[in-house]
Formats: sequence, structure tokens, C-alpha cells
Amino acid sequence: MPRFVLLEHIGHPDDPAGLHYDLLLEGAEACRTWRLATIPVAGGDAVAAEPLPPHRLEWLGIERAEVSGGRGFAKRVDAGSYSTGTDGRLDLTGAILAGCLRLEPAAAGWRATLTPEQ
Repeated sequence: MPRFVLLEHIGHPDDPAGLHYDLLLEGAEACRTWRLATIPVAGGDAVAAEPLPPHRLEWLGIERAEVSGGRGFAKRVDAGSYSTGTDGRLDLTGAILAGCLRLEPAAAGWRATLTPEQ
């Protein structure tokens, strides 16, 4: 199964809150990546999400590091594997992100919703 990693990203100059989370989903040549405003909680409210350009696969194995180009620091907060359902959902098996994650367009961008494992 492909892997995922959730990174806490602080100090990015374009981040007005000063903190966000990057969800990286392993692909064949790079990681599909989403910026999350907060960590989704199973059964909780949707969180703001934004698609980002693909990230390097090396980030799947990094615990903490400075981001190139003076774009802050990233620290791993969760990791695991995922599978993609036929309806576009992501079934995640991590310590924090465990359940069915849906990334869907919303009125103001995208949103991420995590529901408990079934």
C-alpha cells in the first residue's frame, strides 16, 4: 500500500497563521500534497484544505528538516499507509489520521473531512 505522512509546517512566509499541516500522499514519482489548516479529527468538522504542487518522495522518510528556500521547518506528526476508494475517498491507517478522508471542493477552496473507520 502507498504511504502517507502528515507534516507540521511552521514559519512559511505565505502562511498568515504561521502554522499549517502538509498531507503528502505517495505516488509513483512524487507525493500529491495538500495544505491543511488544522489536523482533521474523525467525526469532527471539516478543515480548510488547499492542493499544493507535488513534493519529493524523500519527505516520506524525514522526521524533521528545514524547508528549502527559507520556507520554514517541517516536522512529522503522523505517518501510515492509505488506499483510494472507488468514490475518491482515502482510507488512512495512521496513529492520528485513521479513517476515511474526503478532500472536496467547497465554496471557498477545498475542505478535508475525516470520518471514523467503518
